[in-house]
Amino acid sequence: RLMSELPKFDDKDLKSYGDEEEELALSPPAALMSILATQELLLENILECIPVGEFAVIQPLSDEFCLVLGYLLTWKLTLAFFKAASSQLRVLYSQYLRRTKSLNKLLYHLFRLMPENPVFSGPTSEVPNKDTKTFFTEELRLDVK
Repeated sequence: RLMSELPKFDDKDLKSYGDEEEELALSPPAALMSILATQELLLENILECIPVGEFAVIQPLSDEFCLVLGYLLTWKLTLAFFKAASSQLRVLYSQYLRRTKSLNKLLYHLFRLMPENPVFSGPTSEVPNKDTKTFFTEELRLDVK
């Protein structure tokens, strides 16, 4: 809930960013970007020997699983922050992500984390049918119990 409120504070300072000729960038919340930078380094260490096109097998509830989950949840917060920002602020934030190469790193990590065959084996809300269920066709329940 808090992430959608944060861009309002940058909106007030937006007018002071338009005077320079240099391509401008504005960092999303520093605490969030600091955590993201640390997680990027950790994920690079975990996935360094896996080329893009291959996929990493991460065992549930392992240390690696917790790091990957934390990284993806941090990106979820970042995207919620972007969604709440005005279009002018999104441009400045995206410039920052481009300069830090964070978005490139996200895609690089996702293509190594994505399973080769995303078949869904868990319970679904629909009646079973002949179609193969994948993570892309079924709604996942992410309730914490």
